[in-house]
Amino acid sequence: MTIDRARALRAFADYVRPYNAADPKVRLKIAHTERVAALCERIARSEGWSEPEICLGWLCGLLHDVGRFEQLRRFGTFDDARSIDHAAASAAVLFEGGAIRDYIDDPAEDALLRTAVATHSLYRLPEGLDARTLAFCNLVRDADKVDILRVNVETPMEDIYNVSREALRQSPVTPAVVNAFYEHHAVLRSLKQHPADHAVGHASLVFELVYPESLRAVREQGYIFQLLDFATDNPETARTFAALRAHMRQHGADGVVHAGSRLTPPNGKGPTPPGRPFSIVKERKKARLP
Repeated sequence: MTIDRARALRAFADYVRPYNAADPKVRLKIAHTERVAALCERIARSEGWSEPEICLGWLCGLLHDVGRFEQLRRFGTFDDARSIDHAAASAAVLFEGGAIRDYIDDPAEDALLRTAVATHSLYRLPEGLDARTLAFCNLVRDADKVDILRVNVETPMEDIYNVSREALRQSPVTPAVVNAFYEHHAVLRSLKQHPADHAVGHASLVFELVYPESLRAVREQGYIFQLLDFATDNPETARTFAALRAHMRQHGADGVVHAGSRLTPPNGKGPTPPGRPFSIVKERKKARLP
């Protein structure tokens, strides 16, 4: 399948045009989408995928968050717990509303695209995905995680999560969220009770990255420690984040990348995408993705 990138970019621009471009949250998601698409291309290329598969990965990144704009318009927030599942909404816009045909005419990859978009924000991927679909799902999830670190450092968290600066600075951290960090896995949305939990939860995303290039991108960016340098007036929260930073320095950013088991690549040749997270932690117990 041939993907006309210029056409896809025009379709995306046409889709977001009715939304308020003066709203910084709209601009934020447009920029995030463009970066995720570029990261998908970078990661896929590093894995030796064929050019058509690289282009398909890029398209997955471009499409992954189209539901965010309607979520923002209807609910005024990006918080799925307080509104809608944005990944499911993105898939609905594309495949129930028919917008996917604005991007590509050929329906051959619709099932893969729909799965990659609809599952990109799940805590764990569903059982039973074929190796090729799993590779693309992991690609989008990795690229999204890498750029989420940037977003949460460059954009005030009070703007992202609709909380006051005072609430952020006084926020405690939920013990279960801290435990997930020390266990080196992502934080369930249902565990997050306080604004500061978001910073811990997003820092924990690095423990779930699958592709080595994703980890290289995280190291290049340097956002992980900026995110953990959380500004707070709460003494207990300050102590918690100091301990988290120390733990990440000891076991994370300076750790060794361990590859998980390998799966068949999308093109059936060359380097293969792994089926479980890589670790940036020395001698961690590897948590398998389903």
